[in-house]
Amino acid sequence: MPRGLRTPASSPSRSTTSSTSSYGEVIGHRQPHAQSQKTDSLAPVREQVAQTIVLRATREAETVEGSKVGVILTLPYSSGEEFLDTVAAELKRVLLLKQQSYLFILALPTKGISPVLVCSSSEELAERAGILVKSKFLNRVVRHELRFGRWGALIRDLCTTTYDEAALWDAARKAARQPMDPLHPPPGSRSISQILEHARARLQRITPQQAYEEVQDLTLHWPVVLVDIRPEAQRREFGSIAGALVVERNVLEWRFDPRCAYRLPIADRYDLRVIIFCQESFTSSLAAASLHDLGLLNATDMIGGYAAWKGAGLPDEIEVSSTAPPTDGRISVPIET
Repeated sequence: MPRGLRTPASSPSRSTTSSTSSYGEVIGHRQPHAQSQKTDSLAPVREQVAQTIVLRATREAETVEGSKVGVILTLPYSSGEEFLDTVAAELKRVLLLKQQSYLFILALPTKGISPVLVCSSSEELAERAGILVKSKFLNRVVRHELRFGRWGALIRDLCTTTYDEAALWDAARKAARQPMDPLHPPPGSRSISQILEHARARLQRITPQQAYEEVQDLTLHWPVVLVDIRPEAQRREFGSIAGALVVERNVLEWRFDPRCAYRLPIADRYDLRVIIFCQESFTSSLAAASLHDLGLLNATDMIGGYAAWKGAGLPDEIEVSSTAPPTDGRISVPIET
């Protein structure tokens, strides 16, 4: 078992669970003496493989505020827990020799119970990462504890979805950040003005008059849909455009992702022209940029929003000729299952 996760009676520990059960007790007792001798004979092989893994992991590691961070996923096998301990020891040898601060999350992903070990150059970093891992996997964490400067846990069905590895990486990155001044923005953050500016830089925004002309143009070779993302209260207060498709902001991506089972019938292709408007065209710019992230690169928003539409004297009712559901025989993007 990894040294940092055993619970001998004389060892100091800081348990983060209400249970006194050890990591070793959760995954089972040690194997018979004969099997242990056989496992020990593989120690040189494990060390050699661990060295190769650590070499590659340190090369591919990210640097977060001076600390090397990474996630190492290895194939599960009978002596996997001992192997995690071997990798952790090799990481310590290589990185502390360079006086390098580090934080790595090691795991043996598998269906069922998977061991996870957080090793770091400091106990504080390991504990912070462990808290984040526990919060991300919630009721899937069977046991967890901090011991000998390492945080270990057993997690159900680890890495059976793409979320899990991304969550481990996120925990490692965030834990490695230095404590921040609450009055100063953290590195990498942006103000809403900067986010809006970046979103609009990705779009070819159009005026209400251009939007009006596009939705009625029968010569276009792609479908065009005018989308009102305002909440119902705003539509009641300020009015609406009859013929525009009402899709409130909180469900927009699900309705227009061609791969999503909850998409609208019209949203079955990536050349769809989606013209989004809100009341004054702030939220609509962010929404259109979000559709770009889904692959709908023709999406845009209407400058000035509904207020500008009314100010331009455009009609409260339009005839949209290109928003019909798919016809028989039309090829559509397959839905992800």
